[in-house]
Amino acid sequence: MSSAEFQDYALLSRQAKSLIDGEANVVANLSNLSALIYNALDRVNWAGFYLLDTPDGLVLGPFQGQVACVRIPVGKGVCGTAVSTGEDQLVMDVHEFPGHIACDAASASEVVLPIRVREQIIGVLDIDSPEIARFSQADVDGLRMLVDVLQQHLEQHA
Repeated sequence: MSSAEFQDYALLSRQAKSLIDGEANVVANLSNLSALIYNALDRVNWAGFYLLDTPDGLVLGPFQGQVACVRIPVGKGVCGTAVSTGEDQLVMDVHEFPGHIACDAASASEVVLPIRVREQIIGVLDIDSPEIARFSQADVDGLRMLVDVLQQHLEQHA
């Protein structure tokens, strides 16, 4: 990762921290974070959260972008796979991802990071782009810094 990319994500993480500091409401915080991410990153068409609603499924949370799938089963699609494996998902071409759920036909690449509170996955950060191979491991690493800020905040208010 170049230092310019690292600095951009470091700044984004600091902005995220300042946005959520002092606010315990999860919906308000996720709403502001989705807007922050959507407006800070170029070439994205969706940025938001899916939250674990039942042991078997995610439900749509705060987001920016086109309308989205409301429910995603754990183990299905990129978001459900992130939950079932517990691993960040970096998908260069969603059309090549087995079982991809096409909520927006314009999306071509995707990055999904699980969000944990007390070591339990509670949801995911999901970002889509209409450009194939838009995201890199540097993006995953940078977004992980932002998710870490969110996780720390959620643990303090859990």
